[in-house]
Amino acid sequence: MNFSVIFENIDIYLEGLWVTLELVSLSLLFGFLLAVPLAVILTASKNPVITLPVRAFIYFFRGTPLLIQMFLVYYGMGQFDALKDTFLWDYFKEAHFCALFTFALNTGAYTAEIFRGAIANTPSGEIEAAKAAGMSKPLMFRRIILPSAFRRALPAYGNEMIFMLHGTALASVITIVDITGAARIINSRFYSPYEAFITAAAFYMAITFTLVWILKKVEYRCLAHLRRDG
Repeated sequence: MNFSVIFENIDIYLEGLWVTLELVSLSLLFGFLLAVPLAVILTASKNPVITLPVRAFIYFFRGTPLLIQMFLVYYGMGQFDALKDTFLWDYFKEAHFCALFTFALNTGAYTAEIFRGAIANTPSGEIEAAKAAGMSKPLMFRRIILPSAFRRALPAYGNEMIFMLHGTALASVITIVDITGAARIINSRFYSPYEAFITAAAFYMAITFTLVWILKKVEYRCLAHLRRDG
């Protein structure tokens, strides 16, 4: 094994690291902003006209592979002339936007289901206390139900964040040079697959363990009321 080629071309990995972190952070942000209202709709509304499209969206993105979803966006959008005649084509013709768009929708669907379950399992005592205090339903969601659901959903949402980090490795198949894309470049140049991809794995492990450490700290603070001292 010769890791000298890795050290000589570490700048490629660092560029890929930045792209990976950007994709993960932005997709989680947009996915979160999408998931919260969808979860509220599923738990607060009984109108099938409203809930069925939301359920269909969640079932599609949870029931199909992420790679297929990305191919549909990256390769499929170009066949719609109506889209190509609008300003949106300036975005969808870019691989980076297609990957981010797909990742955001995918994690949004999973996160919406996580939050829906957390909202549905809100202790009845908290809801009764909010009603007794005279809170309206929107105020109850904003001050009681959502904060409580977010705290209880943290462990599951933390797993989703890690899955999304690993899922971004698929971005390399549509020409994006993320960490995996950097490893593919090194492998194609120097024919060193082991060195190239073990380095990529080391980068992913470092990010994962850092993320797990941060999540543990956040859970420790947010779920302090559930711990038994001593």
